[in-house]
Amino acid sequence: MASATVSLADNECYLALKARDARFDGCFFTGVTSTGIYCRPVCSVRTPKRENCRFFRHAAQAEQAGFRPCLRCRPELAPHSVVWSIQDASYMLAHQAARLLDQPDGWSDATPSVNKLAARLGVSDRHVRRIFEAHFGVSPLQYLQTRRLHTAKQLLADTNLPITQVALMSGFASLRRFNASFVAHYQLNPSQLRRQGADRGGNGNGNGTTIRLGYRPPYDVAALLYFFSQRCIKAIEFIAADAEQPGIARTFRVESEGTVHAGWLHASFDEARSQLVLRVSDSLREVLPLVIFRVRALFDLDADPTAINSVLHNAFPAGDGLRVPGALDGYELAVRAVLGQQITVAAARTLAQRLVDRFGEPISTPWAQLTHLFPVPAVLAAASGDALGQLGIVKQRQAAIVGLAQAVTEKRLQLHGAADINATVATLKALPGIGDWTAQYIAMRALRWPDAFPAADVALQKALGVQHLKNPAKHAEQASLAWKPWRSYAVVRAWSGRLAADLVASPNTVELATSCGSPARQSALKETRHSPQLFGKSEHSRNPS
Repeated sequence: MASATVSLADNECYLALKARDARFDGCFFTGVTSTGIYCRPVCSVRTPKRENCRFFRHAAQAEQAGFRPCLRCRPELAPHSVVWSIQDASYMLAHQAARLLDQPDGWSDATPSVNKLAARLGVSDRHVRRIFEAHFGVSPLQYLQTRRLHTAKQLLADTNLPITQVALMSGFASLRRFNASFVAHYQLNPSQLRRQGADRGGNGNGNGTTIRLGYRPPYDVAALLYFFSQRCIKAIEFIAADAEQPGIARTFRVESEGTVHAGWLHASFDEARSQLVLRVSDSLREVLPLVIFRVRALFDLDADPTAINSVLHNAFPAGDGLRVPGALDGYELAVRAVLGQQITVAAARTLAQRLVDRFGEPISTPWAQLTHLFPVPAVLAAASGDALGQLGIVKQRQAAIVGLAQAVTEKRLQLHGAADINATVATLKALPGIGDWTAQYIAMRALRWPDAFPAADVALQKALGVQHLKNPAKHAEQASLAWKPWRSYAVVRAWSGRLAADLVASPNTVELATSCGSPARQSALKETRHSPQLFGKSEHSRNPS
């Protein structure tokens, strides 16, 4: 199985730098020895001479080598580097450690440390340090320090939040430590950076805070917004179909350190600059780093299309720009997944709309279309069967929704990207009315697991051409082995009808291209007896639970 990592030699990095190729944004950083500054590949300054360039896989490595971040291209805006492997155990452990450090959801009740990180991973702190430094060239604390400084730098440049608040929101224990770290790394104090910054988008005057988030092209914006539009619930979200800057607006709540913050966001795509323009309500300013992280997950901004397409392009040649739609709130996504069991997307949307109309909480926003928040877990946990039944929700789904809401309310279930995948999937499947399809769907969208695969999904089976075989879920699972560790992306591409025509089952046999089909996959798809058919724009889920 090929590794998901696409490595770049220094000469290839320089070519990408010269071309300002946005596909490699965040995949490497360039340290310029003549200036002592490191930049993103998309930096607009004059390309430095090759002999003056050093290339680093991570920003933390560049800072450890003594380089300062560029104030023009702003490395903190680059997409994060998300790499997955299914081969090397130490490689997987190092990147799992980095993934945990990257995700504020995983540390809502504690400050990250090497000891706590090691405990989460089930290994010794010495082993974590050794493996981490071997793969990243920096210690876990140095990596975390760079992440904190990047967060602070973005808040300083894009908002007018007080510097003390910026320090605390970025993860520093005190203003003194923040100032010392900032000066040591960037050779200027936070006030100097703020004075040098351009126009800031947050004034605290009710108009919200505006910031920009980068992503790597290609990005099929239209396809992602279509996916969301087919599931759009009035009063909590709406899709802006403006041709110049399409986007989405919605309400949501965030819990941090025991406090619930509710508000709204508006996100639009600046495709020419490969950026998402995000406006967040003033009520969410105190948790802005967490909101930014949730939005990056919602729109899958950290995906690396080069790595993903190296595995999936042959099977899905028209799907290079598709992303896996995420979720701002894993609990909300899970409830909506339960409502979608064994019915069409349109029918599930109708049930979700009734649920919001009946149990949603009112909220004030600048848009007449946004008037409510999704029901909180405690409300649905206490909902009676009669109240849910009046909405058209059958008894099995009633039990699933109440059980799910109770598990979230009691903190027995965490539905975010830092959660343990296997343990969370097992907990979900132990709840009443939740089977493997629902658990895998939640893992794909809420837990941000790139290798989730709901093999029981009828739409997926149709796309693969195995629905008429005996035990189609088993054959679909076997067929998917060639797409590890990016099967979530394969699912989205199959749902969108992007599977290559020569990989769809024919009336007699299936001939697969040897470049992307394994013997197991070829065997799984043979002897099919139906006409070729690709599934269209929306999946019809069938949960066997």
